[in-house]
Amino acid sequence: MSQNPPSLRPDLAPAARFSDAPRAGQPTIGMVSLGCPKALVDSERILTRLRAEGYGISPDYSGADAVIVNTCGFLDSAKAESLEAIGEALAENGRVIVTGCLGAEPEYITGAHPKVLAVTGPHQYEQVLDAVHAAVPPDPDPFIDLLPASGVKLTPRHYSYLKISEGCNHTCKFCIIPDMRGKLTSRPAKAVLREAEKLVESGVRELLVISQDTSAYGTDWKDRDEKFPILSLARDMGGLGAWVRMHYVYPYPHVRELIPLMADGLVLPYLDIPFQHAHPDTLKRMARPAAAARTLDEIAAWRDICPDITLRSTFIVGYPGETEAEFQTLLDWMDEAQLDRVGCFQYENVAGARSNALPDHVPDEVKQERWDRFMEKAQAISEAKLAAKVGQRIDVIIDDIDEDGIATCRTKADAPEIDGNLFIDEGTDGLSVGEIVTVEVDEAGEYDLWGRRV
Repeated sequence: MSQNPPSLRPDLAPAARFSDAPRAGQPTIGMVSLGCPKALVDSERILTRLRAEGYGISPDYSGADAVIVNTCGFLDSAKAESLEAIGEALAENGRVIVTGCLGAEPEYITGAHPKVLAVTGPHQYEQVLDAVHAAVPPDPDPFIDLLPASGVKLTPRHYSYLKISEGCNHTCKFCIIPDMRGKLTSRPAKAVLREAEKLVESGVRELLVISQDTSAYGTDWKDRDEKFPILSLARDMGGLGAWVRMHYVYPYPHVRELIPLMADGLVLPYLDIPFQHAHPDTLKRMARPAAAARTLDEIAAWRDICPDITLRSTFIVGYPGETEAEFQTLLDWMDEAQLDRVGCFQYENVAGARSNALPDHVPDEVKQERWDRFMEKAQAISEAKLAAKVGQRIDVIIDDIDEDGIATCRTKADAPEIDGNLFIDEGTDGLSVGEIVTVEVDEAGEYDLWGRRV
C-alpha cells in the first residue's frame, strides 16, 4: 500500500468527481477544473447554474457539446499545465470555453490557442454562462432536470469546500492572486451559514472553510458589529454538527481567539497557516510579516490552549536572495516549531510578480537541494509525531473502501488530498463511506497511520 507522497502540491484541489449521467438528447457540458479548492468551488457554482438551466454534465470530452476549462495561474508551471489542458480539450472536443485565474490574461491564452470560443476571468459566472449559451443553447426539461438541493458538488458526498470570501488585501511579492481575484470581498454571514446548513442537511459530514485569507473574513465590512467576524462565523458553523476545518488562516493575533473553539470541540483542532519562511530578511523580501520568533510564541500559546492542535503550513525555498544561512534558519525554526503537516514549493517566477525583479536568484540545482533537505526534515518530524499516536484511540472519517475491503480514512488532523491517511485493512464489513468511526492506531509510517476499528 502506497503512502502519502511528500511532494504533493498543497495548492491543488482533489480531482473533480462527476456522477450523474445526462438524459437522452440533453445538451451537455464537460468541465476540467484545475488549481486550488477555491477554483473547484467556482467550478461547482458554474455547473450548478448550468444544471439549473437544463444542461447535463459530461465526465469526458466525447460526450460533451462543449468543454469549460477552469484554469490556474498561481505559478508559471501551473500556467503551462492550464495551456496543456486547453490544448487537450481542443484536440479531443474542439469547442472550448476558458475561465479561471489564467483567464485574467486573455491574450496569453488566445496567443497559444486562438480557436477557443471565449475567455473569462476568475469568478465571472455570468460571462461563462453567456459563452455556454452562445455555443450550446439550453434545452431544459422541467419534469426531469431536477437540481440537487445542495447544488452540483465535485467532491465526495460527505465533505465539501465552503468558500467564505474572495480576494486578498496582502501584497506579497511572489503572488499575483490579488491582481487576478481582486481585494478581499467577504460573503454575508447569513449566506455562508445558509449554505453550510444546506450542505449538512444533504449529508455533508465535513465542511472545509476556504478563502484567500480566512482569518480576515468580514474585515472589509465598514459598519460591522464585531472587529473579527470570523470568530462568530466559526462558532456558528461549529454548532451545525459537522466537522469544521479551517484553511488559509493568516496568522493575525486574533487567531488565538479561534483556539478555544477548537479546544471545546466546535471547530476541528487544525490550522492551515501559510508561514512561507522563517528568516526575517527573506520574509521582508517577500513583503510578509517578519516576526518568526513571535510566531513561535504564538504556536506555543495555541498548543497551551489546545494541546492536540494540528498545524499545517506551506513554505517556499530558493526565494531570490535566499542565502545558505537564511535557509538554515528555516531548518532550525522547523526544529523548534515541530509543525505536523508541511508542504513546500521551490520558488518560481510568475509573470507580473514583483519578486521577478529581485536580485540574486537562486540556481535551480540549489533550489532542488534545499527542497530535498527541507522535506527530509519535515518527514522526520512527521514520522516522530505519528509514531507517538500508536496506541491512541481516535475518530476518523471514511473516504473510500476498496474492493479488498481496505478503508482509506482521515483523522481530524488530515485534510483531503494534502495530508495523510489512516488505513483500516480488516474488520471493515458494515462500514460505509462518509461514516465517522473510532479506531485504535496500531502502526505509523512517515505520513500515514494504520489502525483497527474499536
